[in-house]
Amino acid sequence: MRSDDGPFAKMEGGDVTGSIAPGSISSMAQPASYDPTEADLALARNAASDVLTRGSKDSSQPWENPATGARGSVTPLANAYVAEGKTCRDFLASYVNGTTESWMQGAACKGERGRWDVRTLVPWKRS
Repeated sequence: MRSDDGPFAKMEGGDVTGSIAPGSISSMAQPASYDPTEADLALARNAASDVLTRGSKDSSQPWENPATGARGSVTPLANAYVAEGKTCRDFLASYVNGTTESWMQGAACKGERGRWDVRTLVPWKRS
């Protein structure tokens, strides 16, 4: 620092105060990455089961987890199909938390009581 700066000190190129580690500002500016928690996934699975049980065409079911701030919606894809003797259906689920947005794909099959049981729910991979 220079002594002739008046009441405000100006930093020279190599001056370090130690209050903020060099290079730490760029890492602080990065958006936080949020992965779905088990509670988030449970709410998404429940929304999938609900929207598939209703059976209405072209519908989506929103879900939200106030504890984590995560939210999204589940939308059935295509028509039902038979797998291992059960009626099944694929769906796409959105996941939003903070600045993180992603998609998950899943499959559910109709159980004995008419309720849809989610068999898979994984990050969406484009084919």
